[in-house]
Amino acid sequence: MEKKRGLAKGLDAILGGSYSTEDTVNIKVGDQAGRSGVFEIDMNNIQANPQQPRDKFDEEKLVELTESIKAMGIIQPITLRRTDRHQYQIISGERRYRAAKAAGLHFIPAFIREADDNQMFEMALVENIQREDLNPIEIALSYQKLMDEYSYTVDQIALRVGKNRTTVHNFLRLLKLPDSIQFAVKQNEISAGHARALINIEKDSDREQILSEIKEKELSVREVEELVRKLNSRPKNKRVTPTEALPEVFKQAQTEITKSIGQKVIIKRNIKGKGSITIPFSDDQTLNTILNKLK
Repeated sequence: MEKKRGLAKGLDAILGGSYSTEDTVNIKVGDQAGRSGVFEIDMNNIQANPQQPRDKFDEEKLVELTESIKAMGIIQPITLRRTDRHQYQIISGERRYRAAKAAGLHFIPAFIREADDNQMFEMALVENIQREDLNPIEIALSYQKLMDEYSYTVDQIALRVGKNRTTVHNFLRLLKLPDSIQFAVKQNEISAGHARALINIEKDSDREQILSEIKEKELSVREVEELVRKLNSRPKNKRVTPTEALPEVFKQAQTEITKSIGQKVIIKRNIKGKGSITIPFSDDQTLNTILNKLK
């Protein structure tokens, strides 16, 4: 017997491993209440998933799927949860549902699952990740939602989706990036690897500059990591406190003290009124002379 791996294991954990895989579906609406398995459901009784992790659908691919459904029908049933006796909500398979509707189907084969809001969101998330339908930012936002709204830990998310905790953590780190870079990832202009390299840059302006270089020069992730390393190894400019010309009264005091102790005195003062009085000396004898005069 083959072992189940990765995301498939995560999906089984959520679905309980009891869903039907029958190839033939011939039970119509009204006959399936209280039962579990694969059924043909009236398209008019199905609602979209309000917690759908995907925030966009590729229109070109949707058209291709529609044409495929017209020719071959639905190969893989969608997954629904029952909200009322004859009402259902999509857990996963919204793209297939949209394409089937566009193809003019009146019924669609579906797995019927009993699921609360948490389970529905988990199922939709795992199914989309398993099919690689979500971009890295959508995955990161889904993980963050599990943490914020359902109090999941990173370890719990990793267990549910069949990933290790480091992978989950790396996805979540993408949300620390500015919107422009997140958008570039969503548009597939740069990869998640490029984006993770940019996380280590302190200034957004530097990130934007390297982002432009990635697009223009089609830089690899390794090349971006090298750019970031060089950027971070540059000596940082020391912060300089603004100064202003020493007021005349302090210049006069500087001159008088210099005459009094017979040694040059330097007064420094910034625009906030903070500063220092410095009396340089060349040896211990000079220092003792200065100290005696200051007593």
